This record gives sequence, C-alpha cells and structure tokens, in this order.
Amino acid sequence: MTYDVVVLTDPRYINPKKTSDYINNVLLEDRLVLEALQNEGLNAIRKSWDDPDFDWSQTHFALFRTTWDYFDRYQEFSEWFQKASSQTQFINSKQLIHWNIDKHYLMDLAKQGVRIPKTLIVEKGSDMTLKTAFDRAVQAHSFRNDLFVLKPCVSGAARHTYKINSADIENFEGIFKELIAEEAMMLQEFQNNIVTEGEMSMMLFDGAFTHAVLKIAKPGDFRVQDDFGGSVHEYSPSKEQIVFAQKVVQAAPELPIYARVDLFKDNEGEWALAELEIFEPELWFRRNPNAATTLAKAIKSRFF
Repeated sequence: MTYDVVVLTDPRYINPKKTSDYINNVLLEDRLVLEALQNEGLNAIRKSWDDPDFDWSQTHFALFRTTWDYFDRYQEFSEWFQKASSQTQFINSKQLIHWNIDKHYLMDLAKQGVRIPKTLIVEKGSDMTLKTAFDRAVQAHSFRNDLFVLKPCVSGAARHTYKINSADIENFEGIFKELIAEEAMMLQEFQNNIVTEGEMSMMLFDGAFTHAVLKIAKPGDFRVQDDFGGSVHEYSPSKEQIVFAQKVVQAAPELPIYARVDLFKDNEGEWALAELEIFEPELWFRRNPNAATTLAKAIKSRFF
C-alpha cells in the first residue's frame, strides 16, 4: 500500500507498555495530527522512524513529530535520514531540517536581521579552552554577564547544557574538553529574563500564527523544559511578538510548513530568538486541536 503521509515517532511511543502523563500527551498529539490528515482525505499512518520492516518508498511524505530519541542515537538517525531521503520526501523538507538540526542556523538568521542571544560557537576539534572561549566571547560579542550557558550545537531536551559562572570556569574545563572533541559547542550570554519572565513558544503553520504557550522554569533552575520541572501556561502574545515570530520563519531558507518560534526578552530588554524549531518540535496541539487541522490543510494545499 502507498501512503500519502507517514507521521513519524520513535519506538518508545509505539504501543507503549507503560503510560504516564508525558506518554499520554505524546499519543494524543500524534493522534490529533493523524486524524487531521485523514479528515483531509489523505491516506496517513503513524510509524517509528527506525521501523525495520517499513519500505519508505511506499509513502509520498514523512512528517516528523515525536522522534525524540534522535539526539541520543544521532549517528544511527543520520544514516537512516540520509537513506530514507532518497526514497521519500520530508515535511519539512530535508534541506530545511538539515539546516535547522544544527544551531549554527542562529548565525544565518542573525545575518537576516533576526535578534539572537550573544553567541560564540567553538567548532569540533578546537584546542581552545573554555576560559579562552569565554574571554573571546566577552571581547568579540560583548558578553556583559558573568553567567553564561554552554550547550552543544546539536542537542535536545537540554542535553549537556550548563549554566556557568565565569569564576567557576576551571571546574568545567574537563567536560568542555571532552565535549569539544566530539561536537561543536556554543557559549551564550545567560539571559536573566528567561528565569524571571519565562520563554514564549509561538506556533506557526505555513507562516500563519495559531497559538502560543509560556514556559517557566521551576524555582532555582534555568531550563524551561518539562523534563527539568518546567511548567507550561496559556499565553496570548502581543502583535509585536507575532510579527517577530513571522519575521523569523520568513528568514529561513524556505518557509516551513510548521514551526515553533521560542522567544524571550533579552538582557537589553529586546525581543530575541531562543530557538527556531522546524524539525520535531512539540507544538502543543492538545492546547489548540484546531491547529492540527491547520497543519493538515497546509500540507494538503502545498503538496496534494
């Protein structure tokens, strides 16, 4: 059988033996998307990306949704992604995902006029120490905060993300040396307002805004992800925030069918981009089920 769209998840979420609120949310979100596609008359099914028995040439498109084990299996995933891309097309496109999966994309957006945090990238294999990197960030990028965040350029769920005080850099030199030998890393000026005000996630489909949420870190932490105790709240963005989010997606190499724009107020009091997620972002369809229909209609309109 040939499918129009395969909704992609990871093996943990195919017939899970144990359930939790988190897993139930994953299943609900995927079901909303799958049913929305089917309601548009598309022949759609849900599969794990690593399904060994599925022939990827049997679907016109594959739609990344809850493939949230990819960063723990990055080499395996990359090999599958390359092979599958020769057999089918992806939503968003292979080129767009390849660009977005590595946070070097932030520099591309900055060149397009999108405001981002002050950022220094240290490439894989560099012999630079963390102290040298921080000093360079202060000099070249005007870091004004003694606190900074260190994280990989390819990551998810705050993997290897550290909040560091410049006075404690020596304590992180060992882990930095290990990490930089394996992957590119980035230093970003710590953003105080993410802790005090939170981070806003804006959902856009084919460039049109649908809904937003506010993510707040738990007391004493700086990571807003629910993996680390962060909480999610209803949020009504201002027109200025919506325009900012639309500017971000329009600055991408091509307009994504779906995107999440995470923004915050930076240390200078200006709206800035934390991340543009157009690969496998959580899109909180459970808070706005109509957005799943918006996505399905956009897919049908553009591709079928």
